[in-house]
Formats: sequence, C-alpha cells, structure tokens
Amino acid sequence: MENQEKVDVPVFSAVDQELFEKDIYPLRKPAVLKGVPLGPCLEKWTVDYLAVKGGEREVKIHVSSVPQMDFLHKNFVYRTLPFGEFVHRAAAAEHQEFFISKDESYYLRSLGEDARKEPADLKKQFPELANDFHIPPFFDPKQFFSSVFRISSPGLQLWTHYDVMDNLLAQVTGRKRVVLYSPQDALHLYLSGDKSEVLDIDSPDLEQYPDFVKARRYECVLQPGDLLFIPALWFHNTLALQFGVGINVFWRNLPVESYDKKDPYGNKDPLAALRALQAVDRALATLDELPDDFRDFYARRMVLRIQSRAYASQLAETVQGK
Repeated sequence: MENQEKVDVPVFSAVDQELFEKDIYPLRKPAVLKGVPLGPCLEKWTVDYLAVKGGEREVKIHVSSVPQMDFLHKNFVYRTLPFGEFVHRAAAAEHQEFFISKDESYYLRSLGEDARKEPADLKKQFPELANDFHIPPFFDPKQFFSSVFRISSPGLQLWTHYDVMDNLLAQVTGRKRVVLYSPQDALHLYLSGDKSEVLDIDSPDLEQYPDFVKARRYECVLQPGDLLFIPALWFHNTLALQFGVGINVFWRNLPVESYDKKDPYGNKDPLAALRALQAVDRALATLDELPDDFRDFYARRMVLRIQSRAYASQLAETVQGK
C-alpha cells in the first residue's frame, strides 16, 4: 500500500535464553528468532503423520468460502471434524467433501477441554504430538498460560487483532507472512474491541479508513523453524503462504492478579484497563447531558488530560505535533 511506512521485523540468529532476555525482550518490539531448537516436530509433522497422531479426536474449526476471514462480521461458520480428516482437508486446495464450497478455507485454533474455562494446552489436547515440540525456555514456567495449536489452509488470512499477553509464534511447517502494528498506532487502526475494522490491510478502503496509512507497518515472512516474538498489545495479521502448522505459546508478563480469571483465550483486557475504559464510558455518558458545543469543549479537555497523564512521552509529542 502506497504512503504507509514499512519496516522489516529484525531477525536474530542463534538465539538462546541469554540473548533473548538481554537484547530482545527489553525492547518490547517484534523479532524473528532463528536457530531456536523446537524439537523433532520440524521433521516429523507431515500431513500424514499429523493425521495419524491426531486421529479421530474431534476439533472445532472455522470454515469460510473466502480465504480472508473476518471475525467482526463472522464471514465463516464453525464446524466439527475428526482431526485427521481436518488436516487432510486443510492441506488441499480443493475438496471432494465440503461444508460450503469445494475451495473453502479451514482454520484451527485449539481449545481447552472446557473451552469456556480452560486455556489451550498442547500437552493436554494433543499428548501424542506434544513431545515433538519443545517450548523455548525464554520465560519462567510459572508464567505459562497456554500453548495453542494453529493450522491454516494455504492462502488463509486472519483479522488484525492484539493479545494482552506476550507470546511466541512458532512456525513449524509452511511459510507465513505476518504484518504487525505498534500499540502506539492504535489510533489509526479503527478498533472494535481488540480487532481492527480494516480487513484488507494490503488494499484498504482509504475513503472509509483514511488514517490507516498513518500506521507504521512491520512485516516478516516466517520460514519453518522460525519463532516470532509478539509483545503484548502489538497488533498482528497473518497470511498463510502455504498450508501451515504453528504453535503460539503465551505467558503472563503482568502479575497474575492483573488478568481476568475467567479468560481462557487470554485476550480480555487487564482488569485495571477494563475499569478505566468503563470509567471513560461513564464520563462520556455524563457529557451527553451538555449542549453540543460544551460537550465538544470538555471532551477535548478530557483528551488533553489523558494525554498528559497516561501517554508515553514520545507518543504524546508525536500526537501534539500532528
């Protein structure tokens, strides 16, 4: 897309725990990590191997007639398939058996045993495969939250969103493009909750989303064996360039009590942030009692107060300069 600043995500080779903790993690920016031992999954996880090991366990999947899935408008349906059958379908470009169309796209985001209460954990949901994958020792095991199995049809693109925990995306098979946006560009992403309304980030409707060009675009292509460090609150959008298998490992980078205990997906805003947003909603409702010109004036004062109290200094200077 023209006029949008683009930045390559930095790549680090032969990454070990010391390098990650000293030179990568403190920057709080995305980074591609190469040379991290992920275990025999890199050699073993062929379509046939996965289908046999995963077997008849039923999995809930997203199915869409188009490869660009949109969570805001739900342009997909949920269906259930035996894992082995799902893997074979997801790896194929066309399907003899299908739910919507012969070229439908599939996406698996693994769930806990009780999806409403338990986070996903590869060791619990797929014990036959878990030993093939070695979780990088880059964080205290006590901070572990979830390990999410992800499998995508070729060409599948997922919506832009952020997570509230740090995570590592391990690309085991296939190539995947990942586009990221800084939390400081949230003002330009047209948010609805934790998701961006801009579905097509490569050819956006700039009449509808004119400020989207102001968001700096970070981009990388993950090869099999690569890890991508995605810090909490960084927006990300993924495109499977090939049939792909990956694992997200999430960990709590804030104190445990900061998070909602009833959040198995790890994507609810921290409790303090939620209270602050609710307070803003109440304040805006109070402003509605005023005439338009007064509401406009005091809303601008609120923005200035929030900016001076809570924005990072560099961001505040940037906003004031615009």
